[in-house]
Order: sequence, then structure tokens, then C-alpha cells
Amino acid sequence: MIADNKIKRPVAVRFKDVSFSYGPMQVLTDVNFHIHHGDFIALVGPNGSGKTTILKLLLNLEKPDSGRITLFEGIPSGSRDHIGYVPQHADYDSAFPITVREVVRMGRLKSLSRRFSRDDEKSVLEAMNLSGISDLAGRSYSALSGGERRRVMVARALASSPLLLILDEPYANMDMESEDRLYKTLETLKGNTTVIIVTHDPAFVSSLTDMVLCVGEQTAAGCARTVVLHRTEPSSDTPYTLYGGKAARVRHNEKLTDASCCQEVKKK
Repeated sequence: MIADNKIKRPVAVRFKDVSFSYGPMQVLTDVNFHIHHGDFIALVGPNGSGKTTILKLLLNLEKPDSGRITLFEGIPSGSRDHIGYVPQHADYDSAFPITVREVVRMGRLKSLSRRFSRDDEKSVLEAMNLSGISDLAGRSYSALSGGERRRVMVARALASSPLLLILDEPYANMDMESEDRLYKTLETLKGNTTVIIVTHDPAFVSSLTDMVLCVGEQTAAGCARTVVLHRTEPSSDTPYTLYGGKAARVRHNEKLTDASCCQEVKKK
């Protein structure tokens, strides 16, 4: 039975009036959005729209020219150490002898001086199991397919027990089986881990998506880009090869204000 009383969820990410430029080139202007803990978010936009800039700001690799970015409001244990990041491309030396298990263990490293504990090993095993790569644990990382390597990178990020998981174009060049397994992994995280998936597809996103952040739309002045919030709607005419047949259509004709997102959930 659903009660009438509601509870507010903590905010995992908040951009408040954020602007950023590379020298004289203005990239983002007065960006405002917030994401609640447990949300599944799609960050969409064409190449060069500013998606990578937003990631760099989130990861503290760049600083905003103005405005404020806050993480994990209301979550006492939250810090940037609790961000798991899966890059679109992971450079590696194919001649370096390293196993899948050893790659995933890197997700537990906070400093080069610390030793691995039993808790670390437990987290590594859980991350591999969740990502469906336990059978690959002893294999050489260089011998894996592109899709398998992507799933290993997801496991490495999950091994850090992240509060926020960011995946940059996770489905790019991924075979159907690996994509299906990744989709199932992300489905188990929904509601417990905040997930941001970056994609260049402006039309469709995973049906897991709670809200779409569309990057690259110009401001009213037409001189810089901002972020617009959109809802999604079910889509029954997408091929099975797209998100395992579980895709949602982005409603670009409906723009939301930052205050109009789903800020509250009903308590059961």
C-alpha cells in the first residue's frame, strides 16, 4: 500500500549557474540541473557539444569559470573518491602481462602504498560477478574482445563501491551479447547507485533512464551552449539491437525546468 507521505532523496549532483570556457571560446553558460541519488541519467548531445566538458567538471579535471558544482548533498560519506568512471577509450600496453582480476583490483587502489584487504578482494569478486565476467578472471586482459574489455572496465569502476557511476559511450563498438550483459548489470544498479550514461544518440536512450540532460542547445542569445532537461516516453518500434529492445524516445519538444524534475518519491 502506498502512503500519502513523501520522502526527499539526497542530491548526488548539482550544477548551479555553471559557466565554462576554453580561453575566448564559451562552452557552457548558466547550466542548472540536479540529479538525485539512485537516478539513471542519460547525457546526450552531438560531438563537440560539451558532454566531455561536463564530465571533466564532474571529475574535478576542470573548474567552472562561475557557478558552483556540489556532489553528494546529504550523504555524509560521499566524496569524489566515490565516483566510478568508465572512459570511452582505455589505453593500455598490449604487451603488459595483466589478468582481468588484476585490472578489476585497480578499482580498489586509493594509493600505491596500501595493501589489499579481505574487504578489497570481496569487492573485486562482487564486481566481477555483477558484471558477468567471473569466468574471465584469470584471462589476459589483452586477449579479450572490445566488448569484454568494456565490461572489465565497468567491473573496475564497480569495485570501488561508487555512489556515482559515469559511463562514457559504453555501448560504442560493443557486440550484442556484451551490450545485453551490460544492460542487465546497469538494471541491477538502478535505484541504489546514481548512473550517468553519456551518448551521442539524441533520439533514443535506455528505458532505464529517468531524465535526459541534452547538451549543446544554444542559449537565447545564441552565443553559447547550455543543458536542457527532457523526459522520455516508451517506444515500441525500436529494433531489438537497440538497448536489447528496451529503448525510450527522448521528448525533445518538452523542456523541463530544474525544479520540475522528480524530486520526491512516495514511501511504500
